[in-house]
Amino acid sequence: MNEPVQRSLRAPSMLQALTPLAFLVVLLALSVYLFADDSSYGPNQIALLLAGGVAAIVGIRNGMRWEEVQEAIARSLAMATTAIFILLAVGALIGTWILSGTVPTMIHYGLMLLHPSFFYPAACLICAIVAVTIGSSWTVAGTLGVALMGVAQGLDMNPAITAGAVISGAYFGDKMSPLSDTTNLAPAASGAELFSHVRHMVWTTFPSIGIALVLFTIVGLRATPGEATDAFGELPQVLASQFTLGWYLLIPLAVVFGLAIKRFPAYPTILIGALLGAVFAVVFQPDLVVALAGRDELSRPLAMLAGAWTALFQGYAADTGNEAVDSLLSRGGMVSMLNTIWLIVCAMSFGAIMEAAGLLERIIRSVLKAAKSTGSLIAATIGTGVGANVVAADQYMSIVLTGRLFKPEYDKRGLAPVNLSRALEDGGTITSPLIPWNTCGAYMAATLGVATLDYLPYVFFNLINPLLAIVLAYLGFRILRNGVATLAASGSASTPANDTPRG
Repeated sequence: MNEPVQRSLRAPSMLQALTPLAFLVVLLALSVYLFADDSSYGPNQIALLLAGGVAAIVGIRNGMRWEEVQEAIARSLAMATTAIFILLAVGALIGTWILSGTVPTMIHYGLMLLHPSFFYPAACLICAIVAVTIGSSWTVAGTLGVALMGVAQGLDMNPAITAGAVISGAYFGDKMSPLSDTTNLAPAASGAELFSHVRHMVWTTFPSIGIALVLFTIVGLRATPGEATDAFGELPQVLASQFTLGWYLLIPLAVVFGLAIKRFPAYPTILIGALLGAVFAVVFQPDLVVALAGRDELSRPLAMLAGAWTALFQGYAADTGNEAVDSLLSRGGMVSMLNTIWLIVCAMSFGAIMEAAGLLERIIRSVLKAAKSTGSLIAATIGTGVGANVVAADQYMSIVLTGRLFKPEYDKRGLAPVNLSRALEDGGTITSPLIPWNTCGAYMAATLGVATLDYLPYVFFNLINPLLAIVLAYLGFRILRNGVATLAASGSASTPANDTPRG
């Protein structure tokens, strides 16, 4: 988190606090109007930088120095460093796992086992189970999610709905897993005990995933089975003709999940998976590796080294003769994540300036004053988590900032810390992939190949959970008071590792 604002800084007015936000909203609307689907490939980044400039002007007018603005940006980007390296590693992993046959093998088995009528709920449930086990929505999306997107195209399923099912399942598992960084961070920020926090989340999280699975089932039953397009109808044959397929090609997947379960740091875990994919490519797909290198002058060993290296930084380029299949398999490489990283850098900079100038705190404290009842307080907490995801562009900042500002009020009203920790997750963790420039939204869009605004209507779990939590809060359902819940002493909750899978 950024350091507290300097004491010499004048408190901003509400108009000053809202001006950069209003400016950003106008620019983002213009960006979408002028550039449509291309808005996230540069225009949105410019909008965030210019809005950050407006926030800096407000801060400087209130007593900030330019050096303080720069320091705030530097601290914020330091927080995003882990996410950036994970993004690069995931790009490399996708490239080598396609080249090695790992992703094609997952698609092959998925086409054999999954039927269009139950594909969406099955995709959601599979991702949920694995995410509970390993505690990372990002790892699930970057591995199983990529394969399920391929299966969806092979079955002629809607990619946006598939992405919604993957994200819904991944975030349910991430939220309920004691291994998840956000599941540890929320009780740490509120003073709750970890497992009390997990148990308290059951009341909002399980009904939400249940409703989401029903909706995915209804959507799936309305799909017409067995009507894949001619191009993707050939997918099983094309995969079998281009790649050596076999269960042993799933070993890199098992290794990544095993390391994640052991709480090995995320970046080296995913990078090891990418390098293992490169080794498997050389061993099991040597001709494809040599072809990817495209260097006839090199000896075969050097050509294979060049091809594996290319997959790491540039991804895999398929040449099957089937345009649709080539589009599906030509993906990955660290370079594919650079635009996403650009978006994250600009968004984090904007959020850093807003916080350092005291503009975020000014807005949140006004919201807090309006929260008179317990229900409105919890609703305000959830809404603030969503807003912080929009402005600060990072779920960690959303959880910590909201928790820091709301904790005194929860203590004052005698509310147990688990009420706050649950609200932090219902508002901060869950909604982060719904914001295009948030680190999670940018990651999911880049990894799954579906724009955030395209999959947003179908992320049923992430949309339902905050709304259900607000309804239950106003009904007073499962609102615990201090002395009712058995809580550990403040500070006993586990804190997340510095380099764990995000999400």
